[in-house]
Amino acid sequence: MKKISISLLPLLAVVCVSLGQNPSSPRVTAESKNVKVEYGQPSKRGRVIFGELLPYGEVWRTGANQATEITFAKDGTFGGKPVKKGTYTLFTIPAAREWTIILNSQLGQFGAFEYDQHKSKNVLEVLVASRKTQAVVEKLSIRPSDTALVIEWDTTSVSIPMKF
Repeated sequence: MKKISISLLPLLAVVCVSLGQNPSSPRVTAESKNVKVEYGQPSKRGRVIFGELLPYGEVWRTGANQATEITFAKDGTFGGKPVKKGTYTLFTIPAAREWTIILNSQLGQFGAFEYDQHKSKNVLEVLVASRKTQAVVEKLSIRPSDTALVIEWDTTSVSIPMKF
């Protein structure tokens, strides 16, 4: 009996650790004709997101887990600034009335933990106004079209104009 109890201890430890962790947010891909965005999609789950969970003025990975990546199929403009065809990491700095949108050429980043190390690889930064949504958005939503990239979550929405 003692041998059985000792052999079950590692299994019990794994089960306890697994049950105590939050499941990771699903990885979502959103596409339009010229833009593809891959991001971890967190849920609100009753929390106040902007200004509390995500403090204003701090760099955010614009999603969960692995930093969000955006791919442009051809050259165009993003927030009124030229952007070359290719894949970039998308970071944002939320504020109450406007957001800073950042494209960074360093791929494969987890979260924004190493952003300061790769800040020199920023390709562009643009400011866009934020607005209140008509209803609460439970899951982070990033929707590309060929005219704008819309990011919505909780009660906040931003739209970055694009042209191709």
